[in-house]
Amino acid sequence: MKRLTIKDIAKEFNVSISTVSKALNDSYEISVSTKEKIQKFAKENNYKPNFNALSLKNRQTKTIGIIMPNMLNYFFAQVFNGIEKVANEKGYKIISCISNESHTKEVETMEMLSNGSIDGFILSMAEETVLKNNFKHFDEILQNGTPIVMFDRVAESINCDKVITDDFKGASKTVKYLAKSGSKNIAFISTISNLKVGKKRHQGYLKGLEKAGLPINNNLIINILEEDYKKYESILTPIFNDNEIDAVITTDESSAIAAMKVAQKKGHKVPENFAVVSFSNGILARHSSPKLTTVSQHGEQMGETAAELLINRLEDKSEEEPEHKTIIIKTDLVERNSTKKS
Repeated sequence: MKRLTIKDIAKEFNVSISTVSKALNDSYEISVSTKEKIQKFAKENNYKPNFNALSLKNRQTKTIGIIMPNMLNYFFAQVFNGIEKVANEKGYKIISCISNESHTKEVETMEMLSNGSIDGFILSMAEETVLKNNFKHFDEILQNGTPIVMFDRVAESINCDKVITDDFKGASKTVKYLAKSGSKNIAFISTISNLKVGKKRHQGYLKGLEKAGLPINNNLIINILEEDYKKYESILTPIFNDNEIDAVITTDESSAIAAMKVAQKKGHKVPENFAVVSFSNGILARHSSPKLTTVSQHGEQMGETAAELLINRLEDKSEEEPEHKTIIIKTDLVERNSTKKS
C-alpha cells in the first residue's frame, strides 16, 4: 500500500502542504477545528511523518536550488541573472547546479538538494529528461512538499508553476517580417528539433509561411542534431548549394552565424539580398559581422518571473494552496544589421 504523504492529506482537505505540516505540529497559526480534523485523519490513516519533508516546511533555509541544462547557452545565463536579482532583493541565497543535459545528473542533484538544503527549485529540464519523458523525480519532490518552478523547457503533465516563451508566435511573426521585406525562400534551421521549444518554433515557421502565402519547401527545413557548432558550416554548405535560399530563421545564434558565413561565401550580401534572424538575444548576436537581428526571449525577465513565483509560493501563509500558474513571456524582434530595416 502506498504510504500516505502530506500532499495526500492537503488534497483531502483542499489546503496547502504547509497548513498540513503546521497542523500536524500543533502550530498556533492554524485554527483548532482545522488542526483537529487533520490530526484525526492522519491518525486514522496511519500517517507516518517524513521528517525530511516536515523539516523543509518548518525550518526554512531561505535558499533556492537552480538547475540549468547547460551554461554555454547565453539565454540560460540571462535567466540566471534574473533569478539572482530577485532572490537577492527578497533575502534568498541560491545554489546553482548544471545538469549538463543529463537525466541522471538532474535526478541526483535534486535528491541531494531536497534533503533540507533548499526551500524550492527553479529549473529547466535536461534534454535527456525530455527525450526519456521521465518526470517521476519531479512528482516525488512535489509530493514531499518542495515547490518547483519550471522555465523554458517544461513538463506539461507536472502540476507546478511554469514560465515559458511564446515560441510559436515568435517564429510566425519572424516569417511575416522577412516576407514583408521581400524574402521568398526562407529556410528554418533548428538545433533543438527534439525539444518542445524547437517543435513550437518549427510550427510557428510553417504557420508564418502559410499566412504569407509562401509554399512549404521541406528542403529548407534543416535539423542539425550535431552538437559541435564548428561543423555547422560544413553541414549547411551543400544545402545552400543545392537550394535557392534568401533568408534563414535559426533556433540559436551559432547556427545563424554559420548560415551567414556560408551565404557570404556563396556571394550573397547580408542584408541586401540575404537576411538572417536568430532566436536568443545573446553576446554572439551583438558581435557578429554584420550584427544579428534576433528574436529576444527576455531571459532576464523569465528568471525574475520564475523567482517571484517561487518566493510568493514559499511565503504564502494562506491555508489553501494557491493555484499553479503558467506565465507566457512575449518575444520581441530586435532589429540589427542582418536584415533590412522595416
